[in-house]
Amino acid sequence: MQIDNDGVSLHVAEDGKPDGPAVLFLHGITASTDTWDWAVPELAATHRVLRLDFRGHGDSGHAPGTYGFKAWVSDAIAVCEQVAGAPSVLVGHSLGGGVAAAVAQMRPELVRAVLLEDPAIMSGALEVDDDEPNALLAVFAMMRESIPMLQASGVDIDALVDILNDSPGVDGRLFKESLQPDAVHAMATATLRLDASVLDGVLAGVMDPVYDGHVGMTVPGIVLAGDEASPDTIVRTAEKALLAESSPKIDVRVVAGAGHLIHDSLEYRETMRLALHEVVATL
Repeated sequence: MQIDNDGVSLHVAEDGKPDGPAVLFLHGITASTDTWDWAVPELAATHRVLRLDFRGHGDSGHAPGTYGFKAWVSDAIAVCEQVAGAPSVLVGHSLGGGVAAAVAQMRPELVRAVLLEDPAIMSGALEVDDDEPNALLAVFAMMRESIPMLQASGVDIDALVDILNDSPGVDGRLFKESLQPDAVHAMATATLRLDASVLDGVLAGVMDPVYDGHVGMTVPGIVLAGDEASPDTIVRTAEKALLAESSPKIDVRVVAGAGHLIHDSLEYRETMRLALHEVVATL
């Protein structure tokens, strides 16, 4: 379905039990609803499964000049109000996790619980503990340059999947050696529909975070953080300390050995799957 949020058309995929408790999935930056395809069969028999394409992503409208956390939080709230119609479990990865945390903080009446996968809840630039840039910044810079060229080339999905499969991740392994096949396919489909300018604010360091880590969240939930040994992990010591101090109902769990792409990985999707069932069991 398509809904309108302040003149921007937003795509929301709906599956599962129409009168079941709602679970809203929120993807990371540059991704799309396709990244959550694997989760639909997990919940469809008992839950109403909603997946949002943020503006600039997937089948939602492009709106250059509006991209940033404030707009993406607004997109998620629009789905909660216009589609879910009742408090929902919010599941978010990276950008989507930061958005889910912000919605839980700003509009707790819309949220039953959260599952946040290495969420973008840091207040400053993407850095690791010794002030080295997070490895994601180099990935985003490469994507900002290459995605418009890929789109202009007319490359098809299958060819792009082949390219991605033979591309190295931040751990040096090829994607086909470290990521789920459906995750690589979802990356390809998202890439060809993306407005690459969604990355401009991240690369310029001028994102407008709306989540206040010192205030935290009052709703229950789980945060799955990547291993700090991985150069692309976002939730690090400072974020974990703030969550412990400000969000007593949030259980922070470090996935040993994992990086930022927990649900995409061959090794760690099962950890995400089990956490998903644990959180929705609170409904």
